[in-house]
Amino acid sequence: MLRPSPLLPVPGVSASAAAAPPGRAAIMRMFHGDVFLGEVDVFSIKPGPEGALPFPSNEIRISHLSPASERCPPLAILQTIAPFSVRCKLQARPLPPHPSLHRLYITCFNEYKSAVVVVGDEELHLVAMPSKVEKIPCFWCCSVRVGLYAASVGMLNLRCLAIVFDLDETLIVANTMRSFESRIEMLSRRMDIEDDPVRVAGMSAEIKRYIEDRELLKEFIDTDTVTDNGRIVGTQKEEVQPMPGVQERLVRPVIRLPERNAILTRINPEIRDTSVFVKLRPAWEDLRSYLTAKGRKRFEVYVCTMAERDYALEIWRLLDPEANLISLNNLSDRVVCVKAGSKKSLQHVFRDGGCHPKMAMVIDDRLQVWDEKDQHRVHVVPAYAPYYAPQAKMANAVPVLCVARNVACNVRGGFFREFDENLLKKVFELLYENELLDLPYAPDVGDYLVCEDPNFPQSNKDPAPIPEGMSGAEVEKRLNGRAYQADQKQISSSIRPPDDARVPIRGTLGSSNVQPNGGSMAIVPSLFVMVLQEIGRLCNSKVEFRSTVSTSKITQFSVEVLFSNEKIGNGIGKTRDEAQVQAAEKALQNLQSNYLSYVAPIAGVLNKDTSKSSRNGNGFLEDDLDSDGDTAMQEPSGSKSEQKDHSNVDRLPSVLSLIRELCLEDQHVVFRDQVRNPGSATNEEYHFQVELAGQILGNGIGVNKDFAKLQAAEDALRFLKTTTDPQIKKHLRPIRCSS
Repeated sequence: MLRPSPLLPVPGVSASAAAAPPGRAAIMRMFHGDVFLGEVDVFSIKPGPEGALPFPSNEIRISHLSPASERCPPLAILQTIAPFSVRCKLQARPLPPHPSLHRLYITCFNEYKSAVVVVGDEELHLVAMPSKVEKIPCFWCCSVRVGLYAASVGMLNLRCLAIVFDLDETLIVANTMRSFESRIEMLSRRMDIEDDPVRVAGMSAEIKRYIEDRELLKEFIDTDTVTDNGRIVGTQKEEVQPMPGVQERLVRPVIRLPERNAILTRINPEIRDTSVFVKLRPAWEDLRSYLTAKGRKRFEVYVCTMAERDYALEIWRLLDPEANLISLNNLSDRVVCVKAGSKKSLQHVFRDGGCHPKMAMVIDDRLQVWDEKDQHRVHVVPAYAPYYAPQAKMANAVPVLCVARNVACNVRGGFFREFDENLLKKVFELLYENELLDLPYAPDVGDYLVCEDPNFPQSNKDPAPIPEGMSGAEVEKRLNGRAYQADQKQISSSIRPPDDARVPIRGTLGSSNVQPNGGSMAIVPSLFVMVLQEIGRLCNSKVEFRSTVSTSKITQFSVEVLFSNEKIGNGIGKTRDEAQVQAAEKALQNLQSNYLSYVAPIAGVLNKDTSKSSRNGNGFLEDDLDSDGDTAMQEPSGSKSEQKDHSNVDRLPSVLSLIRELCLEDQHVVFRDQVRNPGSATNEEYHFQVELAGQILGNGIGVNKDFAKLQAAEDALRFLKTTTDPQIKKHLRPIRCSS
């Protein structure tokens, strides 16, 4: 994106066209450290007390320059982490001109830096802005919490977000001897009063699983070995790498049973009663490998739990043994333990300014433990219940943590699509004279979070009668060896409500499962989403949900589904969830329609040449949807126009392949159905345009979608082969010279 020259007026704009700086002006002296830079006029932009200028002692003293950004101008970063935080505007006084201030301005403008004034726990960032008419340095002053900008600039450069994990019943289930015994005792009492033989049989099987693992844990406590399927397994001494500032060397006895997806460890190696049997949730390795694939950090990882700290640190060590997700230097700050009964909060997780909550998503098995303002950023997973219904994970088409991986992928894709195509593009167009309301919308992770129904993976099965493992104060009590009271009153006070008592997640998904006429259960919304994500995984294609909110008086949400960056469905609803369900359903219908049209010639349904190769891409997609989300009208098979232009349409896959070969791997060409002009049935026109990184490469018009798309693709291919635009060429592969 080309920026206007910083100290030259924009061509064609007269001085009278420039808006006068808002608010009252104050003359202040500006320093960089102790070096005097010159005098500036400072204009407040808000009336009354809110417009008070933020600089103490009526002088501006710059302490340092912000880190340079590779691709993001400072205003884009500030609008993302501190939306609409512009406090005032600064303009160098014309006389006398001071070269030091000019040099500072040019450095900030060209190197994507800001000049930072620290006031208490706040940073004031002076952002160099181009002007319509002024030939002197001009700045916007934005406020942000100390340290947040420096942490965020690196994340935005790397296209990285934050992800926060809960531990117990989200990623693992852990038990001590006491927790095993309490659950066995509780289930035994329930069996005594249960009349349903099916439920009795289920409880009996659950007790058997508890007893089996309890015996393994007891053997580990007594002998430092376990007998697994007739094989004696001994402990391995695993040294716990000390965190910075901790000198004590700690070695724990550990037994890993990968066939059982289980680990036995001892929180305090000197106290055998602190031994713990840990079950890892299936597919954790899939999720972990996504976060660290090929050494590229897609997410900064944090942990927020109500467990005791030594226990939490050991559980995380078992989950991340090589410290690939959280380095030892960051471990102390990134494993956050919340007092039982308190609310979890992203502000608390990022208390040291490591990330802004808008750039973070959460994976937890409970929604209501999070502060209300963070709940729309929580992806809720069903509580892990390996003893209650271990067969449930086998019945699910997609493991829970694989769904979480797909959700995280969609969130990251949606966030940075909005950042690149909307915020970044519009920030480059802003000038010093623009108003605060001209700033673009800042993306929020919550806008792109695909919410799954927590009851779906358990289908029609009953929820677990008791929570598994340990949580909160219960962990601390048992690991510290405190006496456990077995009476029902105290046991019931230490457990949380069952899953079916939870607050519905972002909307009324639960109510949408029942048909209005009282008939059978409809397919739950999450099923559409999960099926789409699984199709994308099998086809090695990315599925994204992109949402917008209408600006009309009646608030409506619009969601479109992108499959390999091609729109395949959209939906409109009063809530984001409603629009998303509609979009997912239409996307599946379109996939089915296109897939059937793809395989029909091979099956001999239509009288066409079956010798041609399969279509380019994943085999499911060839056409976009119309703007209303329905499949396009097609001419009858064998019509004259089809026979005439059939050979032309066959060129489309090869043209698309050539375009993809020109583009870098992480850049995608997007086809958009721009206009559909309805006329008579024979004169209907389709308009397509091809985009790369938000810029139009080609356009196409035709009476058939395929022909319009082919025309746009060929237009784009010609443009890519001949372009000299540096903003386009940076997204293309370097041209290799043949020998």
